[in-house]
Amino acid sequence: MTRLMQITAATIGVAALAGAGMWTMSKRGAEETTYRLAAVEQGSLRSTVSASGTLNAVQTVEVGTQVSGQVSELLVDFNSRVKKGQLIARIDPSLLKQAVQDADAGVARANASLAQAKEEFDRTKTLHDEKIVTETEYNTARTTLALAQTSVTSAQIALERARQNLAYTNIYAPIDGVVIERAINLGQTVAASLSAPKLFVIANDLSHMQILASVDETDIGSIKEGQQARFTVQSFQDRQFRGTVEQVRLSSTTANNVVSYTVVIDVANPDGALLPGMTATVQFVTGEASDVLMVANTALRFRPPVDPADSAARRTGAGASASASPSASANTGSAATGAQASTAAGAAPRASGQGGFGSGAGAGGAGGEGRRAGGPRSDMGMVFTLEGTKLVPHRVQIGITDGTRTEIRGEGITAGMQVVIGTNAAGATGAASSTTASPFQQQQQRGRGGPPGPF
Repeated sequence: MTRLMQITAATIGVAALAGAGMWTMSKRGAEETTYRLAAVEQGSLRSTVSASGTLNAVQTVEVGTQVSGQVSELLVDFNSRVKKGQLIARIDPSLLKQAVQDADAGVARANASLAQAKEEFDRTKTLHDEKIVTETEYNTARTTLALAQTSVTSAQIALERARQNLAYTNIYAPIDGVVIERAINLGQTVAASLSAPKLFVIANDLSHMQILASVDETDIGSIKEGQQARFTVQSFQDRQFRGTVEQVRLSSTTANNVVSYTVVIDVANPDGALLPGMTATVQFVTGEASDVLMVANTALRFRPPVDPADSAARRTGAGASASASPSASANTGSAATGAQASTAAGAAPRASGQGGFGSGAGAGGAGGEGRRAGGPRSDMGMVFTLEGTKLVPHRVQIGITDGTRTEIRGEGITAGMQVVIGTNAAGATGAASSTTASPFQQQQQRGRGGPPGPF
């Protein structure tokens, strides 16, 4: 009996020492933890979707030739402005002129043959009427005349073809525009055997251009015709250009298992600063809000550090806080309140494809994947303010985000209000760390670093 009492007393003593040590660590952590704050801002916010593309002329025409030969004249060069129907090059016409002469002679021969066949038919017909020649001879003369008439028609067509080929030696501009490419040189021989060789490329009007942007399939749903877009080019990095979405093409392309769609953006280029082939970094405006309250995304991801005494109680299933002093209970009350609010929030249902803040001490949910810097939102979140040393949670409605700041609306939220964005606990790192948190808790806290998801 005496030994049993000694064992019981020793056990109670160890438990008391453990509780005292836990309370001391909790108190030290509470005293050493400071919070980083940021002000609620008021202003304009814009959410965007990023993409890249290439600037092109709205209409470009490749000028070719339908005849073979040597380039005898070049009348335009790169950047030359041309009018529709303007002569821009000429192929040596010597051989084709000879072809015209030959075809002309062929017509003369056919006409002579026709005249001879007609005379022969007339003579044979007279003799046939007098019953001097047979029916066979008459039919032969008539057939010969018909063939001679056909030969004349064929010769005339050949002459017309030769004249047309001769005309093709003159190369004319098919549209008004600017020569942006010259693919031939003076004296070069071009061969138009199977397809017309390219001589020039003419852009219709460079004062009006378009961007062919490649947009990822995860973002294409937020791109609509008529939507505004802003873009920059490497040559003018400090200048922002504007455009309008003209078309979202239905055909997709797949590269390295990434599916993307082509979006056509109309761009005005009155000063000619933009050139064909430039790479454009495009921002599609998917949402805009003015005169709204907004906070840094870190404020929406912040969750209070978990008190070590509460962590020990959850691990052992015992009420370790029952042996703590009243002052320790007061110090840990605010953190417990925040943790309970976070847990309740983490248990709330989430929309498909959108993450959440997580539960307990988690610093942001899987919204880091489903949450991009674009698109309007209407979810619930939470921010914390300080009243003395006490953390006070505020439920807020989340609007659009630009990836750094997010629009919020909530009762009691005003511009200039200081909200918590992280802690400066001694020996801890991260916005949701605690000096006495277990390694498992720290891993959970640091492993959830995406943008704020819905509450």
